[in-house]
Amino acid sequence: MNKRIQKLLAHVYKSSIDNVIITDPKNMYYFSGFYNGEGYIIAGKDGFRLYTDSRYSEYAAAVCEGFEIYDTASDQSSVSKDAVMGFEDKTISYRQYCDLEKKFKNLVPLGDAISMQRSVKDESEIASIKKAVAIADAAFEHICGYIKLGMTEKEIAAELDCFMKKSGAEGPSFPTIVAAGERGSLPHAIATERTVKNGDMIVMDFGCVLDGYCSDMTRTVAAGKISLEQKAVYDTVLSAQLAAIDKIRAGVIASEADCTARTVINKSYSGRFGHSLGHGVGLDIHESPNLSPKNNAPLLSGNVVTVEPGIYIPGFCGVRIEDIVVVGENGCEILTKSPKELTCVG
Repeated sequence: MNKRIQKLLAHVYKSSIDNVIITDPKNMYYFSGFYNGEGYIIAGKDGFRLYTDSRYSEYAAAVCEGFEIYDTASDQSSVSKDAVMGFEDKTISYRQYCDLEKKFKNLVPLGDAISMQRSVKDESEIASIKKAVAIADAAFEHICGYIKLGMTEKEIAAELDCFMKKSGAEGPSFPTIVAAGERGSLPHAIATERTVKNGDMIVMDFGCVLDGYCSDMTRTVAAGKISLEQKAVYDTVLSAQLAAIDKIRAGVIASEADCTARTVINKSYSGRFGHSLGHGVGLDIHESPNLSPKNNAPLLSGNVVTVEPGIYIPGFCGVRIEDIVVVGENGCEILTKSPKELTCVG
């Protein structure tokens, strides 16, 4: 973990920042190994300190290699009040900022420094994401044999969550989405009492957390016999997703990957793909980089992103197919292993 904080400090020292204060829990874990606890980190020219209370002090001392552990009840008298302090301007509240102003004279926003560093995953991070993806893959295989006509969206969502936790996950990485039939046109649908009927397409978007890292996948399945038009929608989304995956590699502009999928969809379903192609995944379910039409930055080797085009037709159906991939120099590695040919359930 110390290599990560040293990398951040080497970057911010160039901007005449003396120390950084890390308050976001995910960033605390990323830099120190301190997971799901309360406190903050001050690191830099005045030393490496993690502040927490008595509930977590023993745990912190065991996992936070290279950090001195302080009680939050103590003051920061040993940290220079005149030093330039970098702070997480993207994650703190105004009240937190006012508190910092009382303690430190020179506050400088860190901007994208942390999010950019976190966007490039190391081998240990990718290994954790792979394990979380494997649980989600197993959950999809399980749910395909579980779904029956007449089940509610809520029942299906609950079974997915239960299976992932029984398989070792800490919990879902976001509220599980299950949307049947016409409700599939809602990209972020909340599962309801709507029952699965013959001829429905069912969109299932789910993932889990393992070792602090998230997985995220979407599959759309068919309940019973669907129409030729529904199948055409599915085939178009699959073609768009495969084209985008083939495009993704280090150096490709993020918006160009989005455009690749969007062009395929717009030929037959113009205006029916409203969201971005994908997003970064790691300690947070949504992080940098974003595969959006507005992101003109190049993808970097080690980025872990979703590829999730969709078509949404109100009153009819929705289809989304989503994989997680690791960006490499010569292409991308697809971590999601679940089949993408249309699966029939029920």
